Amino acid sequence: MSEEQMLREEAEERLRALAGEHARLREDQWSAIKTLVMDRGRALVVQRTGWGKSAVYFVATALLRELGEGPTVIVSPLLALMRNQIAAAERAGIHAVTVNSANPEEWEQVYGQVAEGMVDVLLVSPERLNNPEFRDQVLPELAESAGLVVVDEAHCISDWGHDFRPDYRRLRTLFEGLPEGVPVLATTATANARVTRDVAEQLGEETLVLRGPLERESLHLSVVRLRGAEERMAWLAQTLHELPGSGIVYTLTVAAAQEIAAYLRGQGHEVIAYSGQTEQAERLAAEQALLDNKVKALVATSALGMGYDKPDLGFVVHVGAPQSPVAYYQQVGRAGRGVERAEVILLPGPEDREIWAYFASLAFPPEPVVRAVLAALEEGGVLSTAALENRVDLSRSRLETMLKVLDVDGAVRRVRGGWEATGEPWHYDADRYARVAAAREAEQKAMLEYLGTTECREVFLRRCLDDDTAAPCGRCDNCTGAHRSPEVAAEAVERAAETLHRPGVEIEPRRQWPTGLTDLKGRIKPELGAGTGRALGRLTDIGWGNRLRGMLAENAPDGPVPDDVFAAVVKVLSSWEWAERPTAVVAMPSASRPLLVRSLAERLAQVGRLTFLGELGYRSGPPGRQFNSAQRVQAVRATLAMPSALGAAVAQAGGPVLLVDDRVDTGWSMTLGAAMIRHAGAPAVLPLALAVTS
Repeated sequence: MSEEQMLREEAEERLRALAGEHARLREDQWSAIKTLVMDRGRALVVQRTGWGKSAVYFVATALLRELGEGPTVIVSPLLALMRNQIAAAERAGIHAVTVNSANPEEWEQVYGQVAEGMVDVLLVSPERLNNPEFRDQVLPELAESAGLVVVDEAHCISDWGHDFRPDYRRLRTLFEGLPEGVPVLATTATANARVTRDVAEQLGEETLVLRGPLERESLHLSVVRLRGAEERMAWLAQTLHELPGSGIVYTLTVAAAQEIAAYLRGQGHEVIAYSGQTEQAERLAAEQALLDNKVKALVATSALGMGYDKPDLGFVVHVGAPQSPVAYYQQVGRAGRGVERAEVILLPGPEDREIWAYFASLAFPPEPVVRAVLAALEEGGVLSTAALENRVDLSRSRLETMLKVLDVDGAVRRVRGGWEATGEPWHYDADRYARVAAAREAEQKAMLEYLGTTECREVFLRRCLDDDTAAPCGRCDNCTGAHRSPEVAAEAVERAAETLHRPGVEIEPRRQWPTGLTDLKGRIKPELGAGTGRALGRLTDIGWGNRLRGMLAENAPDGPVPDDVFAAVVKVLSSWEWAERPTAVVAMPSASRPLLVRSLAERLAQVGRLTFLGELGYRSGPPGRQFNSAQRVQAVRATLAMPSALGAAVAQAGGPVLLVDDRVDTGWSMTLGAAMIRHAGAPAVLPLALAVTS
């Protein structure tokens, strides 16, 4: 028996330990394993979800460890994926551990186990690669001793995903620094031909590319068009009873996930909301509840995505369309991996494009902003992200993402205490950013075409992924002609409308001043702080959000508050259980909607029998728009003013003041306005707005 035959037999045995007695290696699985173990080469595996990509690296790990090689290092993007990978490794007798943001207290112990040879697989998040201590002290030794390096969800290496996880782009440097003969495997289920070429080029010229058909024989794709958010909610509550097993209901925003989950629970469904804002312990419990079929569904954002493994997932429903067919096919690929039939339903909404536009606004910043960051670092030396916020007007999340891209590009370096400029010349790659933007626009257009296509839906999606093996599936609504009925009982729509249009969300007051300000530090003094406020709704929800987005859009005309909106605000007030009823109303100044804000304040004073005291003003024009807290506080402080007559009126009013505005974004205008009113003598200030941004 040849060496290759002996190795294959051993690989088959390892696979059976991992996947069961009847498991057999696919030819492409064996080709990848042979390349890694016998040839010590590099391979890119692009195969559909459920094909068995993880089996390749776990079997290869077992074989390489038996040959005396070091541990496998897997770069993996999501905690849910890491947890599934660790469980799968244990089934195969492979000891896997992880270092990520959720277990910092275990890092030293894990590094010690790796150094002692007790670990077969180390899973790290891409962000670990940019942690100064890990990058400078752990990574060099790890790269030197690794037996195999694996990059999961490798499409993130490409431009396609550069602003999703910019640290993935650092992997090219890691590949180049590996000792000769260390095999590398990259895997993904969501790469079109362009991304496949891009990733293969970054792995190296000799990379073996194994790309298979993306057909999912269990998926039954359909689209149901419904008129409004209340119809979609009612239809979903009605249909959820009929869907097989348990599954996932995807939403585009955190607010929508929370809102839909609350409504479905009210209709008797066992569901849990799940998003990036969900506490870690709650996320773990929710994932396990779905795995154990203890809930009908998780109502989730894309935070529950790549790598979540539940073979018997019976359905995936999207309330709102993702902005690309690639993302959509990836998410629906969670379903039907171990069952014969899984239902995949898309319920598009009119607000989808507005949400896409919002996410597009978070792309890589324009060159002058980037240059300002580099100049600040060159002048100031090592600066924390918070300190940079004082100098550059970007939100914290956009600033951090931009710094990571600059780090990968070699212009800045993350060090203990923050960031420093490297002094290396840096080119603003406008062509690359434009390519990414153009690709996103094309993907959005394709997603809209998917909604209206009359051809096979699976063929359409697979063609978007450049899968030229696609043939009509014979299962989707277009192939069968069996389109799901959009009919829903009128009383169910009314119940959904009641829930959706139930007014009122809390506005949590700011309690700490932003870091980096010279004269405002620490906690906001209790005697100057605002109370917990209320808003009619969130701009990101699918109830009042739809109405408010139109009213508060940049090009929307100013005018008195509409009667229906005012009536809803009155309901918010009537259900507000304040410690002491307000006695007066003050309006925030507004450059764009003075009529709207003033009319709202005056009418509230009239119906509530409160005293309208007037409005705060500006010293020399409005502050404009700022995107981070430090910049916003500085701008509002420089412009917001308390007219002397208003100050005297506040002092005489003697009771709590209702402070009224059209929307709360960062919350700092309300915070500083409340501080002025408290300073003038009000015992409490209660913020009230039509909308909060999120």
